[in-house]
Amino acid sequence: MTTPSAPPPGCPAHGSGVRIPLDTPEFAANPHAYYAYMRQFGPTAPVTIAPGVEATLVTDYSAALDLLQDPSTFRKDSRRWRALNEGLISPDSPVLPLLAYRPNCMFTDGAEHLRLRQAITESFARVSNGRLSQIVNQAAQFLISQFSSRGSADLLRDYAQQLPLYVFNELFGCPAEIGDRVLFGIAGMFDGVNAEQASRVLLQAVGELVALKRSQPGEDITSYLMQHHSRLTDEELAHTLVLLLGAGGEPEGNLICNGFYTMLTNEEYARNGQFDKALDDTLWRNAPMSNYAPHYPVADADVGGDKVRAGELVLVSFGAANAALVEQGADTRGHLAWSAGPHSCPSKEPARLIALTGLEALFNALPDVELAVPADSLVWRPGPFNRALTALPVRFSAVSARPAPAQPQPQDASHYGQARLPDAPAPSAAPAPTGARAGRWSSFMRWLTGS
Repeated sequence: MTTPSAPPPGCPAHGSGVRIPLDTPEFAANPHAYYAYMRQFGPTAPVTIAPGVEATLVTDYSAALDLLQDPSTFRKDSRRWRALNEGLISPDSPVLPLLAYRPNCMFTDGAEHLRLRQAITESFARVSNGRLSQIVNQAAQFLISQFSSRGSADLLRDYAQQLPLYVFNELFGCPAEIGDRVLFGIAGMFDGVNAEQASRVLLQAVGELVALKRSQPGEDITSYLMQHHSRLTDEELAHTLVLLLGAGGEPEGNLICNGFYTMLTNEEYARNGQFDKALDDTLWRNAPMSNYAPHYPVADADVGGDKVRAGELVLVSFGAANAALVEQGADTRGHLAWSAGPHSCPSKEPARLIALTGLEALFNALPDVELAVPADSLVWRPGPFNRALTALPVRFSAVSARPAPAQPQPQDASHYGQARLPDAPAPSAAPAPTGARAGRWSSFMRWLTGS
């Protein structure tokens, strides 16, 4: 890619000196042109991520790596965020649910962060790869059965977006009436539509899950977190579950979808079944979380020679940093898609296994799958954090759906057998799931158990 001498068309930085917005359709359509432009002027760039929300974006690989590995200078606790403390951020800002402080390892530092992170890594370590693969394959077969006889599908909405949510609900021992609200809450937070209400729905649902597992522990990650020697409080448990279910939902779904995009637009990957290579390529070029890793300097600091102020919101552009190395022909193992340093993704191995298994399951079931539209007509969804398509339409030879298994397989089957949608909330409560998003987990469990 040639570095442009001027901002991409439509960029408000054309001679105006204003911040570059990351939440526009123009940025989503061609972020790499924006990254190349921003990197011309140094390791950081002034951006906005939502109306009234300003940030400094780190676009240089070396500067990003230095920041991520310097927790003494750059902290994760967003209660240090100066603009938020000064009342400059609207309480209903669409980005606030993903930036506001929660008592989990994402937003803590030092010994507290280590305690909360160890609970996650050691709880996930109790789930074998074989068990995880089985769960992914069960969910994949259910989703494929919903559209395989049609000969066409939207792999984002019909498969990639839903697969990790079903997997994580099963991993966390989530009954159907809670799982339906978990799916609704996660989708709303990342969509940025009624994000504050969706966040409340999600937190209430995981709070109920914590209460349930206190009285009925099982062989699931929720119970493992409760049993961990770090002794998480109920509040810490709930917000740790919000973190894990959130990260295992939208970003994982976009990783799977972007992986399909890579496979379907690269004949070699698809023809040779190079799923690992395609996933690495995806993490390099279209990382699902392209701009995130919020940090706050404890004092006025230096980022690759650029000055940032204490309490300023500083984001890392994994997309820009990766792109710089791609242009230099760097080895694909050096990407920052999983972040780096003490706050690197604590569950990247399970996340990678879920994505690979999901890709393989779909291609094995529908080996002649192909894009139903030209690749350059696909639309990328606006948003400051995600790299995500709005749809991925495909076509394939129609096949008959497989029958449901004869015997119940998931744990806590007694709960699933009584699945129902949540009761209507009181007028002051956040809305319950409605429409297409309501009852997805219930439908999966009915299919899985043959009920």
